[in-house]
Amino acid sequence: MNYLYQLFFRQIDASALAVFRMGLGAILLFDCINYGIFLCLQCDYHDTSLLFKYAGFEWVHALPTAGLKAVWLFMGVCAVGIMLGFYYRLSMVLFTLGFTYQFLLDEALYLNHFYMVILFCVLMCFVPANRHWSLDARYRPEIASPLVSNWTRLLLGAQLEIILIHAGIVKINMDWLNLEPLRMWLTARSVDENALLQMLTQDWGIAVAAYGSIALHLVGAPLLLFRKTRLAVLCVYAMFHLSNAFVFNIGIFPWFTLFASLLLFDPDWPVVLWNRLRHRSLRLRQRFPKPPFRYVSEPFKGQSSVMGHVIVGLVVVWLAVQIVFPLRHWWRDGEVAWNEDGHRYSWRMKLRSKRGQAKFHVRADGGNHWVLDPATYLNQRQTRKMPCIPDMVWQFAQFSEQLYKDQGHTGVTVHAEIFCSLNGRDYARFVHPDVDLAAIGRYEPVTHWIMPLDKPLKNPFVTNLFASLAGK
Repeated sequence: MNYLYQLFFRQIDASALAVFRMGLGAILLFDCINYGIFLCLQCDYHDTSLLFKYAGFEWVHALPTAGLKAVWLFMGVCAVGIMLGFYYRLSMVLFTLGFTYQFLLDEALYLNHFYMVILFCVLMCFVPANRHWSLDARYRPEIASPLVSNWTRLLLGAQLEIILIHAGIVKINMDWLNLEPLRMWLTARSVDENALLQMLTQDWGIAVAAYGSIALHLVGAPLLLFRKTRLAVLCVYAMFHLSNAFVFNIGIFPWFTLFASLLLFDPDWPVVLWNRLRHRSLRLRQRFPKPPFRYVSEPFKGQSSVMGHVIVGLVVVWLAVQIVFPLRHWWRDGEVAWNEDGHRYSWRMKLRSKRGQAKFHVRADGGNHWVLDPATYLNQRQTRKMPCIPDMVWQFAQFSEQLYKDQGHTGVTVHAEIFCSLNGRDYARFVHPDVDLAAIGRYEPVTHWIMPLDKPLKNPFVTNLFASLAGK
């Protein structure tokens, strides 16, 4: 336990944490402006008859469009407070609540980087990131300090490492190793005027990208922990994230992840960098010697027994959950990319491309039969995503049942006629045709009513490669 206390509570330079707070606030401010001003909130939340709810959060309802816009703009004000360190703790808590509210409104809008932002925001609510280089520290000298406890850097850095390593582990699956769905996405883009994309549309270029991303996450992420390798790895990560931002529309994820990687550098790196730049401006090109590495800026003084145990315990439990929870699909049946059982919150990023066609058959007493087209009731994004995501299929079936019950019909049953394609495979039946979805409970295992995946990949890279080598 004494070792943990030394690890958690030794005092380190607070400048890296302060810079992360500023950068986090700036990135969040950009996201708030983008969503609050430039995106169509009416289209996402009100041009639909149904918002798909996360289990346990059915009670979260969307405000009118003006209210949603006001929430985003208020979050933007909070992001400024985070960036400047002005009423930092209050700003951080209010932003986290507002962002989580927006996140919970509709499952169809789920993105991994939204979940990542929530995790980091929750952690930052407890991290004293306003002790240094902040307006709080200026106007409240009693909290000002150039030092913070090491657990703050340990917690944030470990959270980032967990995300990066999991993002590599999940790519070790047959579809990704056979270059899908990356090949589908890259070959679908226009490449007439871009030499980089022209190269990437060849199988060898796609293979370099697919296998290189695995190596980058599984090997590169741990190398960020070592002083001799972290700068080189950061440069590689920068190229990786910039290419992702250029090729794919994935919002703030590349910028957030790249900036968060600086948490794994020495805690005094902003001071060292500033001194180097200042010295070069004064001495032109004379080499500036690197200051001695200083993790411990003052002797470890310990922490109160109760509070110390609480901090250590909470950090250990949090990180353990973050490590284990994304692996839950390992002990569940079926292909997770097909049945989605364990897909969310598991850093399974860019691993599946799904297309679906859906009709719902509603029957009631008296021989009544209706065929529902989901596009009649849902917006464009929901119509595209719903057919191949079981929880959303179930919710639309419940909506369909209630729609006809409200019209006075009894004995309502709902069956789904859905065909899906995963990563370019031929279309296959997704929902068992004999299952009455109106009678299925939300927490019943999806393998009870989702058909197993039985279609092979087209043009598998690994099989073709071995066949080509055998032919030679």
